Amino acid sequence: MAFWKKSGPSPATAFDPTHRFVTSWLLPPGVLFAVRALLSLYAFTTIFFIFGWYGTHGQTQASERSFSYFTNLTYWGLAFYFAFSAVHTGSYWLTGSPFLTRWPRFLQNLHSIFYTTIVVFPWLVTIIFWALLYSRFYNEFQTWTNTSQHALNSVFAFVEIILPRTAPLPFFHIVPLIILLALYLGLAYLTYDTQHFFVYSFLNNKTHSKGVIAGYCIGILVVTIIIFLLVRYLIWSRIWITEKQLGLNGKLSSRPGQRLTSPEEGKEVGMMELPVRQA
Repeated sequence: MAFWKKSGPSPATAFDPTHRFVTSWLLPPGVLFAVRALLSLYAFTTIFFIFGWYGTHGQTQASERSFSYFTNLTYWGLAFYFAFSAVHTGSYWLTGSPFLTRWPRFLQNLHSIFYTTIVVFPWLVTIIFWALLYSRFYNEFQTWTNTSQHALNSVFAFVEIILPRTAPLPFFHIVPLIILLALYLGLAYLTYDTQHFFVYSFLNNKTHSKGVIAGYCIGILVVTIIIFLLVRYLIWSRIWITEKQLGLNGKLSSRPGQRLTSPEEGKEVGMMELPVRQA
């Protein structure tokens, strides 16, 4: 064990050395865990209630087709992200060392990218739905489900932007966002080839020219990059206000574990160089 501590990654090179992913400038770790667990529970409850409603109303095909919609895929992402982040936060709250610090580095980096997707894509879903797809809701079920998936989804994203101590999104995370959008475009047309329906009308190459569809795709890409930049600098502003101006540098776990021992250990590698002090 002593050898592992000596030869393991130093605070200067460790992933998330000050536990930004699992701590908040405002909430104690136990409360942050409860918030994330509650949001995950709500998202999963919404998903499975929709499946149940479709099953009892003779619309099982709608459940099968749901995995072809970007809205539903991002909502699944929210549900799983909050579940994993709750586990990481809970483990930090109880032990002082989150599970995330014991994951392989490539999984840690994937978690960071996962975070970027859940604070960017929900805004894209909300904008596209209300700007291009919404017409009206015909019953309480449609009102609730669409509110949950096309409005509360962005509220969930906003919570993750504001409450945790996460660092600004790295610019290179734009690349995986673009790759995921390209993969989804492929899924949309694969869905048409295999199930013979277009998930979104603006991708219908039977009624729209290639130029129009390309215009929609480029527009969505541009909106995604703009959202990314807005979120990045909203996070930057949150850190500047809470940490540099107000000195609220994090509600840390009282349990024994990996703790900061000097200001140098509080610097985020490859992110924003801001001093982090123990609260």
